[in-house]
Amino acid sequence: MVEYETTNLRNIAIVGHSGSGKTTLTERILYFTKTIDRFGTVEEENTVSDYDPEEKKRKISISASVSSCQWKSIKINLVDTPGYFDFWGEVLQGLRAADVAIISLSGVSGIKVGTEKCWDHVLEQNMPRAFYINELDRENSNFENVLAELQNKFGVSVVPIQYPVGKEENFEGVINVISGQAKIYNPITQQMENLEIPTELISKVDECKNMIIEAVAETDERLIEKYFSDGTLSDEEIYNGLIAGCANGDIIPVMCGSALRGIGIDTLLDNIIECFPAPNKVAYHTAIVPNTDKRIEIETDVSSPMTAFIFKTIADPFVGKLSLFRVMSGKAIPDSLVYNSNKGKEEKLGTMYFLQGKSQISTKEIIAGDIGAVSKLQITSTGDTLCSFSSQVIYDKIDFPSTSISMAVLPKSKGDEDKISSGLSKLQEEDPTIKVFRDLENAEIILSGIGETHLEVVASKLKNKFGADVILDLPKIPYRETIRSIADVQGKHKKQSGGHGQYGDVVIKFEPRTDGEDDLMFVDEIVGGAVPRQYIPAVEKGLRDCIAHGILAGYPVIRLKATLHDGSYHPVDSSEMAFKIASSIAYKKGLELAQPVILEPVMHVEIQVPDEYMGDIMGDINKRRGRVLGMESNNKLQKIIAEVPQTEILRYAIDLRSMTSARGDFQMRFERYEVLPESEAKKVIEKIKNQG
Repeated sequence: MVEYETTNLRNIAIVGHSGSGKTTLTERILYFTKTIDRFGTVEEENTVSDYDPEEKKRKISISASVSSCQWKSIKINLVDTPGYFDFWGEVLQGLRAADVAIISLSGVSGIKVGTEKCWDHVLEQNMPRAFYINELDRENSNFENVLAELQNKFGVSVVPIQYPVGKEENFEGVINVISGQAKIYNPITQQMENLEIPTELISKVDECKNMIIEAVAETDERLIEKYFSDGTLSDEEIYNGLIAGCANGDIIPVMCGSALRGIGIDTLLDNIIECFPAPNKVAYHTAIVPNTDKRIEIETDVSSPMTAFIFKTIADPFVGKLSLFRVMSGKAIPDSLVYNSNKGKEEKLGTMYFLQGKSQISTKEIIAGDIGAVSKLQITSTGDTLCSFSSQVIYDKIDFPSTSISMAVLPKSKGDEDKISSGLSKLQEEDPTIKVFRDLENAEIILSGIGETHLEVVASKLKNKFGADVILDLPKIPYRETIRSIADVQGKHKKQSGGHGQYGDVVIKFEPRTDGEDDLMFVDEIVGGAVPRQYIPAVEKGLRDCIAHGILAGYPVIRLKATLHDGSYHPVDSSEMAFKIASSIAYKKGLELAQPVILEPVMHVEIQVPDEYMGDIMGDINKRRGRVLGMESNNKLQKIIAEVPQTEILRYAIDLRSMTSARGDFQMRFERYEVLPESEAKKVIEKIKNQG
């Protein structure tokens, strides 16, 4: 393994809309740099970065994966990320490991929702970024149209540093705009050859170079003075200005090619080295000093104390836990003791690796700015900071998206419950965007995630990795029951048999509780010893046992006030058990007479969508028996605040994505219980009867 300095590293995350060729681009770069000796494809299920069985089966990337190559003495770490929105958490993990985001988009379809989503995130993080216009060999591809679209959407700082030669099936090469070097694909030798710029493209390339010079000049007062006096800048000044402008987000380079045919890959690699910053040239990383509010800047410097950030965890039932990390400063060395500043405990670094997809190459050190992995850490999880004891810091955790869909996980085979729990626990380590909790009331394990495909993948991993075959079903709605009027009833239990009999007699007034609390309110108004003191707790206990099951559909009863105000007893036959039974008789009578109703959970929902979808979303909320409470502007989006019954919104993540072309998102939380309309209540009661 060649040793590198921090200045000879480039960390690139390849992001973008699903189907824009990110995995193919990663594979082509690895093949072009002779890192691998065979070019794999997504269709043939043999790429380096899509190695998970689920990725092969679905032919989409599901996890962020790391690989690296060498080009002209520079080590380039490539992080291939998913484009499918259900796996946005993986994109965030991949971006935390990188210094520059290359947003891949198709020369045919141009800007898609995923392009915008990636742009918005890297812009918010002020992360260096570039565009790669892929698939220029395809029918109907058009570099000029996509470039104009990018500049209109994202501003004039989007500048082409490459220009294509030919288009569609005649696409044959790429021009490095700054150096003026054209590289043309020779179909006979299947190699790229250096040629002069075709005459008809000279003026176009000059126009692109002027765009770059103007963008570079605007980033530096000295350069803008020189540009005004000389009318141009030297290539060295352009390259230096591009690195600085790209590092602080002022310039967004645009590159192009065909990853599938390998046209323009060497030009792309040259520009990655020439125009993208090394880890020590990007903005400082900031961290918090533990137990303080003090935030400090940390340079990516090998001579500084070691700090590292765990950006991803891989859970493997055979190999164990593999923690992927980026060394932020200093060096990570195997078998050394470090400090986990999030957990406040020491951790021992075991064997360390560089990754090539699923392959692991052991190494004796990982320096500042580089990306690696370590096996079998005991207490460390995704988002934790490891550091030296002498220089304790905590890097910001990754802000993962909240879950938006939940399903019940039902075992196909009895006795698999332990396997399911253990597997889900390990998968949560690997994927922080899934949440698992036990619904004790309905005896269900509830799995929450970002989308339907996300949960299906988790279920498949449970089966393939942990041997637990499961069914995903809609979770049971936690309905409740209550009463709407008052009933004053007697409950009398009298049983005579040989020896002692049983006798308990209570008169209880049942009414709705109106103080906003849900628990049973038990009031003792017995006077004159009608019910002896020692039996009154038994009456309350009997009622508390009863409210676990309502009389309509068996759901727990809430908002009930029960006043014990009369009764009678037998000096020999009365007992606690007799009074418990008497209270249950009164409960059934009372609830039947007091207009029992079913309550449904109502959720507070906040939906963020672009303006053009507002009408559709509000109409849809009304169809779901919801109420719109208000609207707010939130940057470029509109926020709709509403209340919707839970039963109407179980699959809302799927429906909202469909209605808004995946541009909308939402959060929800439980708000309160409300009376279920009679027509809906009849359906719920009928369903329970049929199950019984």
